Amino acid sequence: MIKIREALVYAAISRAYELVDYNVQTNLNKRHEFRKKTIINDKTLTEDEKRVAINKLNKDYDHFTILFNNGEGRICEDCYNECLAKSYCENCLRNYLITKFSDWSSGNIDIDNLLQKCQMESCAPDMIVEWIPFNKLENIIYLTKGGFSEIYTADWTDGCYNEWDPIKKELKKFGVQEVILKKLEIAESDDRNWFEESKSHLTINNIYSNVVPCYGLTKDPNGNYMLVMNKMNMDLRTYLQKNHNKITWQERIQIVSNIVYTLFRIHEINAIHRDLHSGNVLYYEDNQSFHVSDFGFCGPVDKPLNSIYGNLPYIAPEVIIGRETTFASDIYSIGMLMWEISSGQPPFINYEHNYLLAMNIINGMRPRIIPGTPLVYKELMEKCWNADPTKRPDIIDIDNEVYKMRKLFHDDELGQLYDTNRIFLYSNHYYDSSSRIYEFRNLPEPKNATEEEQEAFPSKTINSFNIDNLDELNNTSSNGNINSCKTFNAGTF
Repeated sequence: MIKIREALVYAAISRAYELVDYNVQTNLNKRHEFRKKTIINDKTLTEDEKRVAINKLNKDYDHFTILFNNGEGRICEDCYNECLAKSYCENCLRNYLITKFSDWSSGNIDIDNLLQKCQMESCAPDMIVEWIPFNKLENIIYLTKGGFSEIYTADWTDGCYNEWDPIKKELKKFGVQEVILKKLEIAESDDRNWFEESKSHLTINNIYSNVVPCYGLTKDPNGNYMLVMNKMNMDLRTYLQKNHNKITWQERIQIVSNIVYTLFRIHEINAIHRDLHSGNVLYYEDNQSFHVSDFGFCGPVDKPLNSIYGNLPYIAPEVIIGRETTFASDIYSIGMLMWEISSGQPPFINYEHNYLLAMNIINGMRPRIIPGTPLVYKELMEKCWNADPTKRPDIIDIDNEVYKMRKLFHDDELGQLYDTNRIFLYSNHYYDSSSRIYEFRNLPEPKNATEEEQEAFPSKTINSFNIDNLDELNNTSSNGNINSCKTFNAGTF
């Protein structure tokens, strides 16, 4: 059996993408040919590994030519229609799915219409969403409560669609596949919340591969709808804690790039993530990539009026004081994720997620920059967490800046030699960092702290505050001058 070193293959593909000069390779076809040539000339790969890498590049190319309707078309030898993909015909793929419409039904016309619409817009054989009969799921085991949803593992006996068979002219299934089932919460007062969350996941999964793959919907015998999703290996928080001392700055920037690119695609379809943190960024070992999950979810259906939902250190200050989430509030979360990727631990890890932390964030407290952080990285991070949302860069600007950083660290070998040993060690004690419901009242306007004010913020944990001060705060709160905070633990991700 031929041994393929997957890590080297994906590293070579990453280099091929980084070396593209958009001023020279000005269209999809030129960029694709350049990347293939880069792989062919890569001395770190065997000939078999080069073939694997080029096949992966071809798969990407087919996907993007269809998605952006931008490529050199051809006439399909089977349906005689013009198509863009080289390894399959998108028209044949969609027509095959249409012939199967009469073979399934969810029992809900809205879901049927949504799934059929997604299938008629499918871009690739392995990015098709579908209705999955519950009897096709076996070995269902309760795993945890993620946010406000129950999470289960299961074996999907058929598995997802994964390739087009040009001989039989049909889609082939992967076979038995381990998946995650996410139960959708439905409240009597609002029976559309679950549908909107499903629509967000299915629509974006149908066109972009950077989100956690969602294969479709199912319904259990009790009538509960569930998203069927790919089982990932671990979240970013765990990945950083396990690998922090082994990750180069080039690799850290690549992680940021994965997250930023995904958010760029989410914003591109006019959607907002609303709860972006390291528990919602998941690592998939098979292709060594990071994927974003749980976008568009704004909390449990019975969330109290005027409350907010999220992971407090990542929530933008304007949202903490009660304003709506926006594209800019997602950008604030990117800044916090950049700090976590640089440090290896969540922001404000030693602080209780309560009113005191919320007030400090509103008054401009941000995590202290880690020694050895590259200047360009530091400057972009600080722009992202600016207290004024109008002064944060948009996702396109961030994507461009991160691309420049990737080029810089690829071209400059010294860029990989930043001393990660200078980064401080993990805390031995930290507070639960799951998303929760918070209720804050009459908070002041957010502001940026001066350097002096930033240095003056306490570096110790909330629990080490003088007990007399806490009593004073509690007494003041009961008089209504300091605002109360209610938190409801939403479990871990």
